[in-house]
Amino acid sequence: MKIIILGAGRVGHSVAESLVSERNDITVIDTDAERLRDLESRFDLRGVVGSGIDPQVLAEAGAHDTDLLIACAAQDETNLVCCKIAQIVFNIPTRIARVRSSGFDDDERLVGPEGFAVDRIICPEESLTRYIGKLIEYPEAMQVREFAGGRACLASVRARLGAPMVGHTIAELRAGAPDVAVRIVAIYRRFPDEPDRFVACDGTTRIEPGDEVFVLAASEHIAHVLAALHRRGAAAVQPVRRIMIAGGGRVGLRLARQLARQGGRFRVKIIEGDAQRCTELASLLPADTLVLQGDATDEDLLGDENIEEIDLFLALTDDDENNIMSCLLAKRMGARRVLSLINRRSYADLMHGTQIDIALSPAQAMLGELLAYVRRGDVQAVHSLRRGVAEALEIVARGDRKSSRVVGRKVSELQLPGEVHMGLIVRGLPDSPDVAPEDLREPEVIIPRSSTVIESNDHVVFFLPHKRLVREVEKLFRVSATFF
Repeated sequence: MKIIILGAGRVGHSVAESLVSERNDITVIDTDAERLRDLESRFDLRGVVGSGIDPQVLAEAGAHDTDLLIACAAQDETNLVCCKIAQIVFNIPTRIARVRSSGFDDDERLVGPEGFAVDRIICPEESLTRYIGKLIEYPEAMQVREFAGGRACLASVRARLGAPMVGHTIAELRAGAPDVAVRIVAIYRRFPDEPDRFVACDGTTRIEPGDEVFVLAASEHIAHVLAALHRRGAAAVQPVRRIMIAGGGRVGLRLARQLARQGGRFRVKIIEGDAQRCTELASLLPADTLVLQGDATDEDLLGDENIEEIDLFLALTDDDENNIMSCLLAKRMGARRVLSLINRRSYADLMHGTQIDIALSPAQAMLGELLAYVRRGDVQAVHSLRRGVAEALEIVARGDRKSSRVVGRKVSELQLPGEVHMGLIVRGLPDSPDVAPEDLREPEVIIPRSSTVIESNDHVVFFLPHKRLVREVEKLFRVSATFF
């Protein structure tokens, strides 16, 4: 696929890195020649220096035969105008814009063909706060990703000694609950002086303490499964109530507002270093959200604010080093769980397996929204995992037995790569928003067995330990009138 990316900042860099690894033809436009030279030295792509709202620059970048435009420059206005020019002048089929302003989501006239002609608006800050909200809802999880409109979830959790499911083989767990829509799809195991290693899951695989376990399940089962892997014995889950946020920038403010809308459920404190920003935050947030001016790496400040009583400490500043250090300090002083926002991938890799419970990359949180437009076939959702190495993919089976390699066939007959794990099937989702309510049936979450037959409109969720396997899955699900 031929793709133009406008903007070589943090988001543009991460998007380019992910898409280049999938053998796409990438061109990046930016006004900063040094940034482009750095990208060209790192990745197999082309850089064009100039403004993305200049038709001549877009033409030089190859807009005449481009399949996808991703406008992720710093300014909303630049991204919106670039999409409109891409539609009018170059007829680029798919246009995605990064837009921070929330007003565009509610008015189709502004983003539709007669407006700025944006097919999809993405907001990294909104993606982050939505993702963090899921981690607050499931306090034992390290990651939570949704599929099939929220009816199914993929979650990862650190297995703990003494938890009911730990120490058992997968076959034993299946035998204990054969009708529950739950499947363990991957395990990453710790080894001394080595990175975590992927462990393929079959019936003989035993869950060991310290394993990072990936589970696909119907949404109603996720909380129970996480508890059975992480909670010792019959101990009750401790919900997140007290939250401390380090950093009152865009992400910190969005998250505090999101939490405040839940009617006093959370007690939130924000630590911000800039006095003027503290005044702005106090005016924008409810009175029960405490805004503190100070440094989140100040041991005395954290002690005075009873850090040992905090259920979740979130370091959300733009400074990776400060985020890491404040999390390590908060954890040492007694915070139950800590999350650090980390932009540099190398830092995120270093922090994995340390005292920091969750190292979260802003770009990784929103990459799935972009990847769904790059994938071939009827891909509904994509989630980038393990810092971009692995992937979870939701794809819809279309056609019939004559036009499809999967519809009407048993799972055992599908020619899937050996490492690809089919996790679950969601059956009964409407294939069109225009379906009459009386024609709808209750969707069913199915754990596929070797004898399960794939039906048209089944939403199939896969776990892929390596992104290189994506193309083979897409090819298998592609509908063709003449594939015989």
